Amino acid sequence: MRLINGKTRLYCLIGDPVQHSLSPIIHNAAFEKLNINAVYLAFNVSKGNLKKAVDGLRSLNVAGFNVTMPHKVSILSLLDRIDSLAEKIGAVNTVKNVDGKLVGYNTDGIGALEALKRNGVKLEGKKVAIVGAGGAGKAIAFALAQQLEKFGGEITIFNRTVEKAVWLEKSLTETFDVKVKGLKLSDLNLKNELKNVDILINATSVGMYPSTGKTPVSKNLIKPNMVVFDVIYEPLKTRLLTEAEKRGAKIVRGVDMLVYQAAKAFEIWIKKKPPIKEMFKAALRTLKSSKEL
Repeated sequence: MRLINGKTRLYCLIGDPVQHSLSPIIHNAAFEKLNINAVYLAFNVSKGNLKKAVDGLRSLNVAGFNVTMPHKVSILSLLDRIDSLAEKIGAVNTVKNVDGKLVGYNTDGIGALEALKRNGVKLEGKKVAIVGAGGAGKAIAFALAQQLEKFGGEITIFNRTVEKAVWLEKSLTETFDVKVKGLKLSDLNLKNELKNVDILINATSVGMYPSTGKTPVSKNLIKPNMVVFDVIYEPLKTRLLTEAEKRGAKIVRGVDMLVYQAAKAFEIWIKKKPPIKEMFKAALRTLKSSKEL
């Protein structure tokens, strides 16, 4: 067991709720593996208490922290500096304390790209559909657009509130030279558009525990040659992924994105290569032992 002393650095997660977060398990496993004198905790912070919480973390000289819902956007105005990519996305999930200045980053999109890459998915010239234009959807869309600008490809974004999908389309096309289309999430639009899609990404909470019987896309629209990626990590295999696998599609689990975005945050904070294997082991061990799965 690691020794906690007066020199122990504190890292943490703020959000609401955070009780079921795997971030403390993942990061503490990394600290232990590399024998780093640090600890990671989770703090439940309600909307009305965000400024007080950030002021407190600053005053306590906390080394860094992650930000989850519902604070990824509202925290922007409370930081001293924001990384250019996070600024374009309009959301922050990682903050580093640099000599008393709080600097915001977004590692969600990077984590998603790494999850696809590590599962052997190539993006060159591919047509990608993203369901959801919220925090995760935006981060993934920006990271994808940055890649597809280099290699060619297209992005279609579906969202229940079509204005958000259209806004994201506009933001992406103004920033990158890539073809993007924003549409309302409907059965008809999905049916028409998914015929030619290579990669389908669910960036919504549909299918997440405890509503595990739901799926954002009908199994009849999934093709055997398609890659289906779900950002949800609990359960490990959502209904969408289960049905996609039965249809012969290649699947990418949300836990992969979770670990890789955490690894990038770790790298930003510690400036060391993160122990990916140990971080994965810790996450999978917890998910598989959970009675809720």
